[in-house]
Amino acid sequence: MKNRHKTDGMFKKVILAITLMTAGTVIYSQQESQLVIGQQPVYKVARAEEAMTIDGRMDEASWKNAEVRSLDNFFRLDKPVEKQNTKFRMLWDNTSLYLFFECQDTSLTARETNFDGRTYLDDCAEFFVVPVPDSIYMHFGFEINITEVRYDYIVLWRYYNNRTFFISGYNPEYKVKAVTDGTINNDKDKDRGWTMEFAIPFPAFSNINSLTRPAPGARWAFQAVRQDRNSVDDRFRSTSTLYPIYNYRLDVHQPSRFGLMEFTDK
Repeated sequence: MKNRHKTDGMFKKVILAITLMTAGTVIYSQQESQLVIGQQPVYKVARAEEAMTIDGRMDEASWKNAEVRSLDNFFRLDKPVEKQNTKFRMLWDNTSLYLFFECQDTSLTARETNFDGRTYLDDCAEFFVVPVPDSIYMHFGFEINITEVRYDYIVLWRYYNNRTFFISGYNPEYKVKAVTDGTINNDKDKDRGWTMEFAIPFPAFSNINSLTRPAPGARWAFQAVRQDRNSVDDRFRSTSTLYPIYNYRLDVHQPSRFGLMEFTDK
């Protein structure tokens, strides 16, 4: 496995250059401009009041203050009865952004074992974020399956000739912990679900002081996604998002349809 905790100075400069180049650029077709950034309910990110332990459990009292949202925009759904609930929460403090996914799941599935592999084909939590409130051409992506295999990257959306590019050499330091309730990769029993907790330090977004610094009132664009694989052989699957997307036949990487988070002091 490659060393995922080393990002040299040159690569950080590349990240910053890409981010600054794309920040503030809001160009999209009229058809895609429905429910764009700023037109959807803003997620208010509460401040964590104590030190956070990343253990996949909501033990800290601060989680009780976090706004709870459901990922109830479903697509790629094989059977309507297979809509499984997902609750999403966020917190922040001076060092990090904290995420919590709480997922109902009757068939726990995870087969990818390679770092930067196809974790999105497993039961997986995904988080896309732009540390500015209005860019639609670039975002950071984090996709982690329930065995904590990571896939992280930078997306340049429709960057050249309408093509989207993934920079998988982006390997920031962050913490993640999954807790499963059931047996993984066994279709013969009925499982109950899983949780996943993240702590993403703000330096993961590379020289963030040049972008929109996290502070009360600051806003970032983001999307939360859950991949749900309901059989080991991948016969049944669904995807759910916090904010609706434009065309599910494309993919979930549609930053013009992201929503906004707002950092608060409460």
